[in-house]
Amino acid sequence: MTDRWILRAVLARAGFRRLLLTRVAGQFGDGVFEASLASAVLFNPQRQADPASIAAGFAVLLLPYSFVGPFAGVLLDRWSRQRVLVVSNVVRCGLVAGVAAETWTGLAGLPFYASALVVISVNRFFLAALSAALPHVVDEPQLVTANSTSTTCGSLATTLGAAAALSLLPLAPSGNHGYALVALASALGYGGSALAARGFDQALLGPDLAERATRETLAEVARGLVAGGRHVLARRPALYALGVIGGHRFWYGISFVATLLLYRNHFVSDGFFRAGAAGLGQVVVCTALGALLAAAVTPPLARRVGKPAWITGMVATAAVVQGVLGAPYSMLALLPAAVVLGFAAQGAKICVDTTVQESVDDAFRGRVFSLYDTLFNMTFVAAAVFSAFTLPPSGKSYVVLSVVVVGYAVTAALYASATRRMASPVPTPVPTP
Repeated sequence: MTDRWILRAVLARAGFRRLLLTRVAGQFGDGVFEASLASAVLFNPQRQADPASIAAGFAVLLLPYSFVGPFAGVLLDRWSRQRVLVVSNVVRCGLVAGVAAETWTGLAGLPFYASALVVISVNRFFLAALSAALPHVVDEPQLVTANSTSTTCGSLATTLGAAAALSLLPLAPSGNHGYALVALASALGYGGSALAARGFDQALLGPDLAERATRETLAEVARGLVAGGRHVLARRPALYALGVIGGHRFWYGISFVATLLLYRNHFVSDGFFRAGAAGLGQVVVCTALGALLAAAVTPPLARRVGKPAWITGMVATAAVVQGVLGAPYSMLALLPAAVVLGFAAQGAKICVDTTVQESVDDAFRGRVFSLYDTLFNMTFVAAAVFSAFTLPPSGKSYVVLSVVVVGYAVTAALYASATRRMASPVPTPVPTP
């Protein structure tokens, strides 16, 4: 069965196409909202943007959901995922209107971050529901290709949304009013996503009727979360996959914070290469190009070499690229590095997503993917906190760069060793005569 035939078979499924449209519309709205938020906060000359303030912002936005999010995963295994997709988008439309009003009036500090926190929390719930629903619209042999197509299209939609927001900002009124209007435009994407999700039958995306009929107390939800954790611990492929993606996310987070600081405080525009928000937009586009390339080559190569070998190769590639193209600390080298790092991140994530989906039972899939998302948040915040204590305001540090390179390499080596031991057959003891 050729990869082209598999892709055609996946796209021929009406359920997959509708789920893909739901993802693309929602993540386009994410790109618009996040770009307007970043422009208003990180690249406003009147606001402080040193490593400590960036770390504080990520902590406010992500850590609270990291503690609450797993409980949402248990609910994903009880509620109709179709209703989750519809309601979460409708809720986001209202929340975005509130954040836009706060931006319009110049509100700052904890109340503003708390409002953004709620929007992002609902977004994480939405993405976890999409991942848990995907196996209901494609067959298991098609999961790699389906993951590759859906996650990459979602990433590209986010990039296009961010590019659209950055394009609208010069046309909008200057100051907070312009940022507010662009943030409000993200509701168009969320509304379109809700309309697409309404086309599903409520039972199609799971979970089954018996699970949806279950009424749980808070204690039962907590016990369900513990059961989901034990379910992952008992399935080593999923456990090791989550471990390697968590390590990758930590090192990637340090690079992300350094890139923000470099484009804000260190780089100077030079011809095509731009500093500030425009330059960061170039990095985002290059990262998306790498992700698109990964989506094209990961399914056939991962089937040929195996998912563990592909994940190991992607993390090792990130180590090499960080060392070779990160050391010059120039925009000329950073953009191609963003392409390769985007390729490595997307290539690894496609296989990790597929490994988790194949290794866990559907009854636990929602809570496991919520735990997966929480791991993403907590490791990224940990990376931002680490950066706050180690990176200078310029973002340029050869010591931190060396730590990132070695960290990627060690993560790849540990995952390769663990998966080799898992694959090695246990020798049969020879009976004593």
